[in-house]
Amino acid sequence: MPARFNHTIIAATDREESARFYIDLLEASPAPSWGVFTNITLADGVLLQFAEPPTDIQMQHYAFLVDDGLFDRAHALVTERGLDYAADPFWQRPGTINNEHGGRGFYLYDPAGHGIELLTSPYL
Repeated sequence: MPARFNHTIIAATDREESARFYIDLLEASPAPSWGVFTNITLADGVLLQFAEPPTDIQMQHYAFLVDDGLFDRAHALVTERGLDYAADPFWQRPGTINNEHGGRGFYLYDPAGHGIELLTSPYL
């Protein structure tokens, strides 16, 4: 079997708040949680596990490929909630989306400060 992505742990200041954020933004599903993890699932069974580490959280970048419908709903949710977003990772075009790589995309931060990218077309 070729390698496939299965799960990752996302450091959170409040694991429940972060899980709810991703559930709302990505229309993900809650999953059974255990121990220090609050879990959600994405398409193809990919598990995101949120945990509150005992150290400072280092910002990570997570990019999610979504279809046009989810992109529109996520953008509407971000706008409705008054969250900051930008067309580029350097935030030189705040409050806009991009039309690069044959699709659309934007960047925002999750509750723990991680950089989130939503895009409708993969880079490659």
